[in-house]
Amino acid sequence: MALFHIFLVAILQGITEFLPVSSSGHLILLSKLTPLPDQGLAIDVAAHVGTLGAVILYFWSDVKIAFGGLPRMLIGRVDTPGSRLAYLLTVATIPVIVAGLILKLTGLDETFRSTAVIGWTMILFGLLLYWMDQHSPQEKCETDWSLKDAWRMGLWQTVALIPGTSRSGITITGARHLGYARKDAAKLSMLMSIPTILASGALLSLDVIKEADMDLACDAAIAAVFSFFAALFALALMMRLLRSISFTPYVIYRVLLGIALLYFAYS
Repeated sequence: MALFHIFLVAILQGITEFLPVSSSGHLILLSKLTPLPDQGLAIDVAAHVGTLGAVILYFWSDVKIAFGGLPRMLIGRVDTPGSRLAYLLTVATIPVIVAGLILKLTGLDETFRSTAVIGWTMILFGLLLYWMDQHSPQEKCETDWSLKDAWRMGLWQTVALIPGTSRSGITITGARHLGYARKDAAKLSMLMSIPTILASGALLSLDVIKEADMDLACDAAIAAVFSFFAALFALALMMRLLRSISFTPYVIYRVLLGIALLYFAYS
């Protein structure tokens, strides 16, 4: 696989993974709208591993607390900040795992991979994010995250299985609907991405192992490194910008891209 192609996929994945603009949608479009072939499952998984490393590093203090509380959670004790966070992240991840398995086993996951679907989801869920962001209160912070809210955000996350929706975008939309402040909504969404990426990566890795060889492993390693740095940059920039701006710039981008995609799909 050409180095430029690997670089393009990794940078695209890294930049868009945590922004509310749909990384999966952009990767699908890369092969549909350019002469470049589909990058393949192994590179996709490697790019996701890179973004996983970035979010873990950026939120390391919270990840360390949750990881430390994992043993207590596993024995049914949710009586410390760490075990509580681990428990809530687990609850929030269950719906998307179940829904993802159903789509994969039924083959419905391939049905949605079209330019028209991505165009519509870019617009509709972008406008939904705008509405929730502009009309929802900012009365809750991350420490108010409850079992009920974790479950609700987990249900919102299942919608992201439709390409073009954006996992971060739809969970931020759900968090803003529940009244979380912008920065806290984004942080909860990013923390939710960790077990979700781990689960999806583990599932996809089973298919990757069957086709793995040394050249592919080298390409995957390069993709993971590029994706890591791109994701870390995009994540840090978004969290900094949220101190002073809303999600409107991302919504504008989504709507304009969606309109262009629909024009392309139906012309």
